[in-house]
Amino acid sequence: MVREKHDPLIRVSRRAMACPFEVCFPAARCEDGTQLAIEALDLVDTLEKQLSFFQPTSLIGAINRSAAHAPVEVEPWLFDLLALATRLHEETGGAYDITSAPLWEAWGFARRAGKIPSDDQLAEARSHVGSHLLELDSDRRTVSFRSPGVRISLGSLGKGYALDVCGRWLLESGMDDFLLHGGQSSVLARGFLERRPPEMDQTGQRPWEIGISDPRRPGQRLGIVRLHDRALGTSASQFQSFRHRGRRYGHVLDPRTGWPADGVLSTTVVAPTAVLADALSTAFHVMGSTDSLAYCRTHPEIGMVMVCPGHRGADAGVFSAGLDESELSL
Repeated sequence: MVREKHDPLIRVSRRAMACPFEVCFPAARCEDGTQLAIEALDLVDTLEKQLSFFQPTSLIGAINRSAAHAPVEVEPWLFDLLALATRLHEETGGAYDITSAPLWEAWGFARRAGKIPSDDQLAEARSHVGSHLLELDSDRRTVSFRSPGVRISLGSLGKGYALDVCGRWLLESGMDDFLLHGGQSSVLARGFLERRPPEMDQTGQRPWEIGISDPRRPGQRLGIVRLHDRALGTSASQFQSFRHRGRRYGHVLDPRTGWPADGVLSTTVVAPTAVLADALSTAFHVMGSTDSLAYCRTHPEIGMVMVCPGHRGADAGVFSAGLDESELSL
């Protein structure tokens, strides 16, 4: 019997964390896959209630209310997440910072109503930003703030973490081949899209293929990334922005200056986990091409595709690192 070129795929989706979450899997390779996908997406709802910056009853809300007054004990998984964030802050020279929420609010992006803050508003926000204002006690598993007014937000890694949790649950439940995404900007791939018989293909396996949008040409692709047991995260200034006096200001803020990051149109990162891909795509967008390429050279497990605007009529620059021809086609 001749097999079809592609196995039929089943997609199960649900809206969470202000975007559609979806599980995609080959129908023939997991008999109870639909039910497993539904149960995996239930986990996203639970995590959203725990990690939301906007819900006062969330774990993040509890930390932001109390950590300036006394240490707050947190769950082991959340402490590990905060520890990862502080490590990335150090590794990226401060480009990644989960205490940037006051800046995000000053610029109006928290309400999706972007505006230029006054000098006083920006100075006040910046006085409460910086991971040096966080204190993590690994023995007691507590977090505290060194001054009032500090607030944390895990929006830059929350979707990725949710995908990693869902992915682990699906693997433990017996699903070997699947693709998860949150709003298409955060993607986790496990196993393969296609498992061909050896007589049809020398490798017998085909990775999941993810299109990268071209920020210069809406609706067109810049290239394709092929994922197997890896994750992808994308940050782009056009996802949320506003114009003021002819200039566009994007929502990715540089915590070191308080201003929107400039000089990068989009950044896609490939990493072993979705939480790492999400966080580093934000950090690289702030760092720019030179520092990001240097980071990739010392972290071979990380891949990157970055698009930067051209200058003085030149074409935009496209930079890549850590991905070979079998993984990336531009």
